[in-house]
Amino acid sequence: SGHRFELQFRLGPTLQGKHVRVQTNYPAPGEHFERHTFRALDWHNPTGREDDSDKFCSLDLQIAGSYQYNFGHGHEEKSGGGYVVVDPVLLAGADNHHVHLDCITIQTYLSKCLGHLDDWPDRLRVAKESGYNMIHFTPLQTLGKSRSCYSLADQLSLNPEFSPPGKNYTWTDVGELVQKLKKEWNMICITDVVYNHTATNSPWIKEHPECGYNLVNSPHLRPAWVLDRAIWHMTCNMADAKYAANGLPAQVQNEGHLNAIRDVLWGQVFPKIKLWEFFQVRIESAVEEFRDLLADGENQKKTGGKQGLKIIQDPKFRRFGNEVDMDSALETFVPHSHSTQAILEACNRLWGRLEGINKEQYQQMIHHQEKAANCIVGNVVYERLTDHGPKLGPVTRKDPIVPRYFTFPFEETSLEDDLKMTDQPDKACHFLAHNGWVMGDDPLRNFAEPGSNVYIRRELICWGDSVKLRYGDKPDDCPYLWTHMQKYTEITAKHFAGVRLDNCHSTPLHVAEYMLDVARVLRPSLYVVAELFTGSEDLDNVFVNKLGVTSLIREAMSAGDSHEEGRLVYRYGGEPVGAFVQPSLRPLVPSIAHAMFLDVTHDNECPIQLRSAYDSLPSSAIVSMACCCSGSTRGYDEMVPHQISVVKEERFYPKWNPDAKASSPGEVNLKTGIIAGKLALNKMHQDLASKGFNQVYVDQVDEDVVAVTRHCPSTHQSVVAVCRTAFHNPKHHQYRKEVPPMFIPGKIDEVVLEARVIDRQAGTYKKCEKYINGMPEYTVEIKEHIQLKDSGVVKHAGVTSKGSSEFVQEIVFERLTPGSVIAFRVSLDPRAQELVGVIRHHLIQFSPKYKLGIYIAQRHTCTYLTLADMNMLLFRCDSEEQEEGGGCYNIPSWTSFKYGGMQGLMSVMADIRPKNDLGHPVCDNLRQGDWMIDYVSNRLVSRGGALGEVGKWLEGMFHYLKHIPRYLIPCYFDAILVGAYTTALDITFNKMSSFVQNGSTFVKLLALGSVQMCGVGSFPALPPLSLALPDVPYRLDKDTGKKEQCCVSLAAGLPHFSSGIFRCWGRDTFIALRGLMLVTGRHLEARNIILAFAGTLRHGLIPNLLGEGISARYNCRDAVWWWLQCIQDYCTLVPEGTAVLHCPVVRMYPHDDSEPHFSFTQPLCDVIHEAMTRHMQGIDFRERNAGANIDMHMKDEGFNVVAKVNRYTGFVYGGNRFNCGTWMDKMGESDKARNKGMPATPRDGSAVEMVGLCKSAVRWLVELHKKGLFPHSSMKIQRDGKELKVSYEDWNHKIQVNFEKNFYVSHDEKDPDEKHPDLVHKRGIYKDSHGASSPWCDYQLRPNFCIAMVVAPELFTVERAWKALEVTEKKLSWNPLHLLIHFLYIFSCDMVYCGVYDNALDNDNYNVARGFNYHQGPEWLWPIGYFLRAKLYFAKKLGKETYDQTVYLVKSILSQHYVHLERSSWKGLPELTNENGQNCPFSCESQAWSISTVLEVLHDM
Repeated sequence: SGHRFELQFRLGPTLQGKHVRVQTNYPAPGEHFERHTFRALDWHNPTGREDDSDKFCSLDLQIAGSYQYNFGHGHEEKSGGGYVVVDPVLLAGADNHHVHLDCITIQTYLSKCLGHLDDWPDRLRVAKESGYNMIHFTPLQTLGKSRSCYSLADQLSLNPEFSPPGKNYTWTDVGELVQKLKKEWNMICITDVVYNHTATNSPWIKEHPECGYNLVNSPHLRPAWVLDRAIWHMTCNMADAKYAANGLPAQVQNEGHLNAIRDVLWGQVFPKIKLWEFFQVRIESAVEEFRDLLADGENQKKTGGKQGLKIIQDPKFRRFGNEVDMDSALETFVPHSHSTQAILEACNRLWGRLEGINKEQYQQMIHHQEKAANCIVGNVVYERLTDHGPKLGPVTRKDPIVPRYFTFPFEETSLEDDLKMTDQPDKACHFLAHNGWVMGDDPLRNFAEPGSNVYIRRELICWGDSVKLRYGDKPDDCPYLWTHMQKYTEITAKHFAGVRLDNCHSTPLHVAEYMLDVARVLRPSLYVVAELFTGSEDLDNVFVNKLGVTSLIREAMSAGDSHEEGRLVYRYGGEPVGAFVQPSLRPLVPSIAHAMFLDVTHDNECPIQLRSAYDSLPSSAIVSMACCCSGSTRGYDEMVPHQISVVKEERFYPKWNPDAKASSPGEVNLKTGIIAGKLALNKMHQDLASKGFNQVYVDQVDEDVVAVTRHCPSTHQSVVAVCRTAFHNPKHHQYRKEVPPMFIPGKIDEVVLEARVIDRQAGTYKKCEKYINGMPEYTVEIKEHIQLKDSGVVKHAGVTSKGSSEFVQEIVFERLTPGSVIAFRVSLDPRAQELVGVIRHHLIQFSPKYKLGIYIAQRHTCTYLTLADMNMLLFRCDSEEQEEGGGCYNIPSWTSFKYGGMQGLMSVMADIRPKNDLGHPVCDNLRQGDWMIDYVSNRLVSRGGALGEVGKWLEGMFHYLKHIPRYLIPCYFDAILVGAYTTALDITFNKMSSFVQNGSTFVKLLALGSVQMCGVGSFPALPPLSLALPDVPYRLDKDTGKKEQCCVSLAAGLPHFSSGIFRCWGRDTFIALRGLMLVTGRHLEARNIILAFAGTLRHGLIPNLLGEGISARYNCRDAVWWWLQCIQDYCTLVPEGTAVLHCPVVRMYPHDDSEPHFSFTQPLCDVIHEAMTRHMQGIDFRERNAGANIDMHMKDEGFNVVAKVNRYTGFVYGGNRFNCGTWMDKMGESDKARNKGMPATPRDGSAVEMVGLCKSAVRWLVELHKKGLFPHSSMKIQRDGKELKVSYEDWNHKIQVNFEKNFYVSHDEKDPDEKHPDLVHKRGIYKDSHGASSPWCDYQLRPNFCIAMVVAPELFTVERAWKALEVTEKKLSWNPLHLLIHFLYIFSCDMVYCGVYDNALDNDNYNVARGFNYHQGPEWLWPIGYFLRAKLYFAKKLGKETYDQTVYLVKSILSQHYVHLERSSWKGLPELTNENGQNCPFSCESQAWSISTVLEVLHDM
């Protein structure tokens, strides 16, 4: 909004559920910025409950600069952090209008070439008339004796050369001129700040030598200084011809002379100064001291037994100044006895070791000297021999053999006398180290500090005019220097809008940081530009972040050819053309700094020499088409044919005179050089940025032609600049005659400009003595804003139309000569323009980004959709689609979408959109044809009804879409879908319970699972309901036209259990029903499912596989109990829910042996009573059609189903070791491993969760009967030939008193209730079953007891329950790196546990072949829901503190599920994962009960 941004901090998955503190040094409103003052931010949780998926804290960013944030949790102050750089807002003109950073066109001036201040306006006017809006001045301070623009003698005084005789201009006068330029010319001024060196002749450095690196404060430089003096004396000797005998004259001319330099260095210089002595030990005195200590009986251990001789470096760096650490010597060289002989022997050992150490130091110095010799010779070669070097003549004292590394402000004496001065601090403090740069050095390390050998190895490329400044770590380390530089900074910030950090990479970071803070106090919106040559993007970022650099200088001259130059344009700014519309609230991704892209800088060689004069214009055009700040140096546009030296140039810049003659060197006008072309390019650059042309496309047409497109995403206008570079001079280089034609999509409105460099008769270039003059023999021929037919560059432009939507103009060039540029303004053709307008008008209803106006037909249509329709609109996996005769959309070169509905596309677009991955196969498919577009609308139109209406709306939108240019189709197709999708989601949630409507993002994502799993297929999956039942949905059968029921059924999982006979399962349905239907408010559909399954009751059981009731299999013992639990939950959660007990149920099987029929009905309460009675009586039957045709793996005994109630304990029990009647129902399938027909987990006997579910049901029926809501109080059964009555009350009591006795494994080893103490391997837990045929199975620690805790908490003692949950938690596989945290469900200490499920693997391992370990190791998700719900329930009983800790545990575990859900292209949670959360390919990608149980946890919270 305006120039303000809201920055939000949100919790990543590993931090959710923790007490996280976020701190920042961004100032609070009304406060001033203090770098080291941090404040904590407040958290906002919009939904205020459940989980942390929406929690955030925020900053309103308005003040430019660099700010830090960090976060911590628990005891950690800082777990992480980062930087945020806020860009400044630049203002210009009398009206203070905003100048966008991408609008900037900057021109650099060497201040010393501007002359007197009175002449500046005439000289600077050139920048204004050439279309620049920013001027960069090199420092305006008094220069040092070298006259380099960057070597300053006094940082505080204005260069006196700017004042004419009799005048004394001050900073105020400069400030007034800067203001005038800003107000009257709309020009912003910035200047350099130079912090890392000062001129050698700065008066203040003489008074304060502590501000540099001298031999007193930096004694580690003494050896390097000695070498430097020795080389200076070598210079004197060469100049005085003293090495003639060595074959070394003063004039170095050949290889022989270079070898002679090496000979002198190695033969005379190095041996004389013996640099190694600075690092050696005086052996005699050290051994003597050691002998005295031994003689005095000193040899106790002082170094804690760390053997090894330690040498202490002399801090003053004197010859032989290093000392032996005697404690380490006494420990390392211990005499065998106190005898003189033994002591002598120990001393000799020490002597030998010290000789070795001194030799190592000598060798080390020889290595340094080899490097130094190479560097010295390399320097001589560059300065005196190579063609591109300065070609200095003979060696003299003025031009020494190599530049000096230290100042020497004394008379020349002999080397011996020089060396004596090092011991005179009043003199040694004036030997100051020069600054320079080091090839490939680490910019974050200061090369003058101890530990660096740059000066002794002569690796510094030295600036002999500048002294390196020594700041230390803080202002107290060198108060004068910090204060001096602070004043300098304040002067600069007071008068200039921005600073350029010269040599930023070698400025100590903490100094630049401190000084910029000072500058921003005076000018909060300071524009900071930096040159960084670190060679690494990561290192650049360290500087950009810490200093708050706004723009980084990037050089077009770094490109070796036009291809690379084009690549830089693409790299340094803008989005790709046709980019997607991003949401306004989006993740802040790390980015590279804003670029200041310059066609030339003063550091570059002259492009006219390097390339050709003709290239000045096209290369400049390529640069100014970049979507960033662009610029140049003064002289480039005038075609000055040499590098303008920042050190040696002393001439003045020419002035502006519209009537100047071409031959006049002191004046310029529009005809000079390429100024007219630059003016047009600068205007275009500013125009493109201010009007929002922020998309860029670079096309390398051929080896010399680069076409750059700038596109405006709101108007879809483009400007295409075609530049033909001339890296070689066309007079000598053979360029191709023909330029390939170009195809430009859209309608060309005008030629914005066409220009070329041409020769003119105005004499030839002669370097002027007084002015920096350019080449008069060239000028620019330019036409602006002309019609295509009037172009001199284009031969003709034909319109070729590619199909209905493509309006393309073919451009054939006639005179696109090397050195020319043409720019077209292109619009969409009128028809496409009109249709884009219509699309944008429709899109406004979803987002104000598409301008004003309102249109709500689509929202209106959507409100008629039911949640069952939403299943069709949003989801449906491939097998569900195929059932309807279709399938999910497939892209041949890629893959299929996961869903036929919108979610399939949205999941893929969620990856493509943020990255603007326009090259993705999906985008290609959209550009190539209308297939996907038609698929989306046709799929819905063919459905008719409300879905058909949505399809028609999409069809209408797509009709417009098909008539716009193909490159825009991906972004508009995405925008239309996003609009329709978000509307569908809003309506979906509004049709759900208030828990979902007001819930967090996580709750809503899980609630979508309800839409995903609950749908109506083309064939009814549920058996029919009673005709007497109100509100049953109907439809007409497609084939017969008859009315048929179309109730929603619940899929077990996608994609494997979603369609046909395998869609509906009793157990899965009722484990998932509470979360997916009752919690989300889908009460009617839940009622229908409960009653439909009730109709299939047979043998007192609810079927496992439903098979529409007709093909049902009654081979599970637990589905009936889950069904009963759901009826109880329905009665509890639904208003007046107990009415369901009297709803009619159509009994398909009134008797166990009935054929399916649909005439007998009875109320639900009687069906419940029958199920309970049958169990009490005892169920024992053999499955119908037993044998391979219903189960090819089952052994014969496995088809016998038993489910009974123990008359003493009241526990339900049943099963045998050949079948699996609970949810852990994997049957062995491998002959090889001999596990075929053997259940992996038979769980026969009384399974703990079934006992809990049964208890829950019995207790509930007792309560209902008391309230008069359930007619039965007891069951009639036959036992031993007699009829017996068993009361529900009695059954309830039996389970209550026997449960812990039989299921709890106590800590008491002599527990009388423990029947198998030998099998106990974990205590304080609840058994998984009781009375199994293999007793050891009872004792396995599995998560099933948590289910019993949730449904029947009354069975558990609170303390025991809590301890058992803790044991389980310790055994949880806890790995936040993987997406999910879940239950291992037989823990790894069990011998049969194996964590990877592979159903295709067939080998001879009994425990894993053919997926035998399905329930023995893979990590199942749904039990975690019950585990967490149990924890929450019992934590509440244990008080607030325990409860709060539990809530945190729950949040952090569930945050992993949140991330999985958000990132999953299925928008679901899987059935299981392999160990440590890896994806398991045989698992369902989205499983109903996984989603449901997690949603239930959030509902409990």
